[in-house]
Amino acid sequence: MAVRMAPLRPQPDCAMPMPPPQTARNSAPDALVEGLRRLLQASTGRAVQRLETHISWVLLDGEHAWKIKKPVRLGFLDFTSLQTRHQACDDELRLNRRLAAGIYLDVLPIRGSAAMPVLDGAGEPIEYVLRMKQFAPGALLSEKLAAGILVPTAIDRLAARLAAFHRDAPAAGNAAPYGNAPQVLAQTAQVLDGLESSPGAGRLPDLRAWCEAEGRRLAPCFAARRRQGWVREGHGDLHLANVVALGEDVTAFDCIEFDPGLRWIDVQSDIAFLTMDLAAHGRRDLALRFLDRWLEGCGDHAGIAVLRYYEVYRALVRALVSGLRQAQGTTIPGPDYVAAARRLAAARDARLLITHGLSGSGKSYVSARLLEAAGAIRLRSDVERKRLFGRQALDATPAAMVREVYAPAATRRTYARLRAWAAAALDAGYPAIVDAAFLRAHERDAFRQLARDKGAPFAILDCRAEPAALRARVLARSLRRDDASEADLAVLERQSADFEALRPEECGACITVDTAQPLDIGAIAKRWLDMR
Repeated sequence: MAVRMAPLRPQPDCAMPMPPPQTARNSAPDALVEGLRRLLQASTGRAVQRLETHISWVLLDGEHAWKIKKPVRLGFLDFTSLQTRHQACDDELRLNRRLAAGIYLDVLPIRGSAAMPVLDGAGEPIEYVLRMKQFAPGALLSEKLAAGILVPTAIDRLAARLAAFHRDAPAAGNAAPYGNAPQVLAQTAQVLDGLESSPGAGRLPDLRAWCEAEGRRLAPCFAARRRQGWVREGHGDLHLANVVALGEDVTAFDCIEFDPGLRWIDVQSDIAFLTMDLAAHGRRDLALRFLDRWLEGCGDHAGIAVLRYYEVYRALVRALVSGLRQAQGTTIPGPDYVAAARRLAAARDARLLITHGLSGSGKSYVSARLLEAAGAIRLRSDVERKRLFGRQALDATPAAMVREVYAPAATRRTYARLRAWAAAALDAGYPAIVDAAFLRAHERDAFRQLARDKGAPFAILDCRAEPAALRARVLARSLRRDDASEADLAVLERQSADFEALRPEECGACITVDTAQPLDIGAIAKRWLDMR
């Protein structure tokens, strides 16, 4: 399907402060772009729109977008040679086809002359053009959010796509100069320097002090994550205007191709751009929904330790870009990203909630909605149990492995992992929800003690339903096979026969929910967040 390409950003959103561009003298680039526009109009019979960014021209002919690199030298790139521009086109094609192969088609040589270019024929190329499919107006997630039509299922699809992308992306070797603590801190300092020197900008001593203190505290973590292989070749520019919905497909495009150092980054830095941008636009619920689905697919729960730092960094980057656009007279309405950075830096509310209930009682359904309302990180036993055995959430456990996967030893390992990841979330200052049955008192006690150790409020979400409803839900879920849980009616019967009810001393921290009744998630979230 032919779709329309939205205007590319006036400059890369990850860019540092830039000197005025210097243009090569070996061609007449503007004449070439106009010549190509006339050629496309003649061949298609349609008007061709011309767009311009700092580093590219884009021609939209109603079916394709044609992107030509400008022969410019900026602070972060040098496109003054034809060979370099050709390589940049090839890199952009190759890198973006990882996520958006249906949009990025090919790189074509332009021959002829600037006044009369041709896209076929003989002769030496005078320029190269990247050809893409256009997409329809309103297809960007930024546009859908502004129009109030961004649906949660689009967030789910994007999270699944990016989780698989990050899971499979190549990791930077220890010898690569990417993702180490000095580089991370230097990039943040450079953005702050640029932001404070922007016209009309003031000093940001609070944010600078926070970034420096957090950077020092997290330096060992940055180093450890690099050693563990979490610095990978990502996208580099995952804000809402670089994500597009094409029918049922939701994916990112326009990644960073010109600077490997802005693309080879911690996967948490990559997704932090998106979670920050959603939160800055007033949709923290969707930010947490995305994060929950991405973590379920990617499994990087330990990375929560650095997520907030990267979200603040990304907010400062967007603030810098907004300031540069304003100075150039190309202001695009948007949120106050400096204010967003301050909110993110201050948003610490470590508290722990565990679920309790039989299979089919609605624990996962309620916790999925609660995490959005409360801004929480969720951990699911059904997902983490499978991950221990190298399987994804919706993978069916092979019959030969069922005994091992659901043995008491595997259950103990699962709860130990849940406890470790919950501790990481609390240390990072997030509310944490652990979605598991917690049918044994000793399992609940271990997490109550964790909350005590962390100085965090503790709560139990006790989900209940009538036995007939439990059986109907478990059977329906088994037939759908759309959830990580593999509990069947036999499992439900065993649970019903020998679970350990909440003790009187636990009831004071209990929030009881009858999931057969209409749910007031806001009230449940308020009750939990009010607990001290």
